[in-house]
Amino acid sequence: MRDVTELDPICFSSDCPSRGLFDQIADKWSTMVLTVLSDKPHRFNLIRRRLEGVSQKALTQCLRKLERNGLITRRVISLSPVAVEYEITALGRTLQKPLRQLHQWTLDKLSDVNAAREAFDARQSDDGFSGVQLGKRSG
Repeated sequence: MRDVTELDPICFSSDCPSRGLFDQIADKWSTMVLTVLSDKPHRFNLIRRRLEGVSQKALTQCLRKLERNGLITRRVISLSPVAVEYEITALGRTLQKPLRQLHQWTLDKLSDVNAAREAFDARQSDDGFSGVQLGKRSG
């Protein structure tokens, strides 16, 4: 396996197709949708209920992008009212192992990251930095 530093610099070009795909895959809603769909197909509203905080618009856009990239399929169920069900594809399943590893890393390293954040914030306070802390939105 090649080291990331060995990648062709073109991969970081805004014109590189891999950049758009990486952006899609690395999106928080995409990773969560793929995780929700890992066990079995689900309808839109169940996915939305599982992903606390996602708006209907954001979820719709995410599902369309995942479908366009071949990572999920969309099936219309002829019920009254009509329902739509989403299912992960074989291609989408190839992402499950790396996504599980990434999730496990976040769990394993969360305390280290929190310590780094606290140290950073303390240094900013000592320097008299009065701006908004990184990662936090101002109201």
